[in-house]
Amino acid sequence: MHIKKYDFDYSRRFFLEKTAKGLMGAGVLTSLWPLIGNTGEIGKAYPEELQSLEAYTKGKVKEGDFITADNVDQVKDLLDPVMYLHVKQLGRRLKVVPQTRDITKLHPHAFLEATLRNQGKAALDGNGNVVNKADGKPWIGGVPFVDPQSGLEAIANLTLTGSHYDQFIYAVRDWDLSPEGKVDYQYELGVCEKNAVSLVSNPDGPYWAGHEDKLKYSAVWFVGPNDVKGTSFLNTWKYDQREFPDLFGYLPAFKRVRRFPSNQRFEPLVPGITVFLSDFWAAGDPMLTWGNHKIVGRQPLLGIQSDAWWGDRDNWEPPVHGGPQGTTFWDTSVELCPEVLVVEAEPTGYPRAPVGKKRVYLDVRNMIYVAYVTFDRKGDLWKSFEAGWSQRVKGDLVDKDQTGHPVWGPTQVHSYDVQSGRMSRLYLAHHLGNGLKAEYDGPADAYDKYLTVQAIRRLGT
Repeated sequence: MHIKKYDFDYSRRFFLEKTAKGLMGAGVLTSLWPLIGNTGEIGKAYPEELQSLEAYTKGKVKEGDFITADNVDQVKDLLDPVMYLHVKQLGRRLKVVPQTRDITKLHPHAFLEATLRNQGKAALDGNGNVVNKADGKPWIGGVPFVDPQSGLEAIANLTLTGSHYDQFIYAVRDWDLSPEGKVDYQYELGVCEKNAVSLVSNPDGPYWAGHEDKLKYSAVWFVGPNDVKGTSFLNTWKYDQREFPDLFGYLPAFKRVRRFPSNQRFEPLVPGITVFLSDFWAAGDPMLTWGNHKIVGRQPLLGIQSDAWWGDRDNWEPPVHGGPQGTTFWDTSVELCPEVLVVEAEPTGYPRAPVGKKRVYLDVRNMIYVAYVTFDRKGDLWKSFEAGWSQRVKGDLVDKDQTGHPVWGPTQVHSYDVQSGRMSRLYLAHHLGNGLKAEYDGPADAYDKYLTVQAIRRLGT
């Protein structure tokens, strides 16, 4: 009889004890990030039960299976509450794929190199902002805290490095569905974000000269349909996370740019959509305008970290299934993420915010959120903003970034309002109807084209 040194409950006990004692550091059998630095592979950091869903469930659910309402209770403890609801009650199915152990498939190439190069160089200053230990200047690139020692450090990883790219343009297509599964609205929109610091691909160093007091610039603009075409928003983030971003919007009906209240971050961007500015990266607001950050748990979780790019389909559009009309959910693959931090925070800087608390699940392999849910002021579950992440490789098809390496990043989103039953499902397309194409670390003139007040006025008209 073969007796395992690490039985089924070993990791569960290990994570519970670690959380209870406030112990930090990723990995079970050995420290994760030193192992990654030496081998680029995570397997030896975890026992067998955390490397395979088949081992974790003792064969009840395994790689290659589909999780449906018939078997979802076997993995209920591995799902966030909204994904569980989707499968149990709304006909969603999840394909189980093998765990990604090669760390190069969980980051863009340049960003991973910066993370490994800059390990241990980040600190929080007296105000709670992230700085480079050596000189007290803004962060220099990569994940600042690979082993976060607090909830604030964990959220800082998302706030400073959400996309893992210095700059991107997304071509986004969106469908907004009623609880009955009817498509009420459909939109096409462009998204551009450019970091001012923490740059990893800039030949002149980690800072954009003349913009060192900023964290990033981000813009969203709608290109269709005609009744919202030209609606656009510009967020200019200060590096000091105690300060609110400057928020400007162009509304075609008024034919002018107006400044929005900086705390107006918990409302739909356009009619029908369930996405708020606060949702982006599960850290859509400056992190110090939230408070009471705390790590409340550590566990394995099923998350979308691979097999989520549909480069073999027209305009990269994923297939759909489930819900009342069979069109509520994108086809989704999940893998067993061996160790996930569960972090909570409260919107202390927003007295009128309808959100009472957010809960973020961070995969320690790349410090990206694999689940994100919010609760209302009464403590009831309200919304989920679930992103699917993937390296963009499918068979012989490869979408490459400016460095010639495969693109890694988000590919699809389910934004679900639990209380109303409304779903917004979005995906990152190859192009939009107006010709806008996705780009990573380009073009050089993105700031002038998309990220100034003059730019959003021009986009609107």
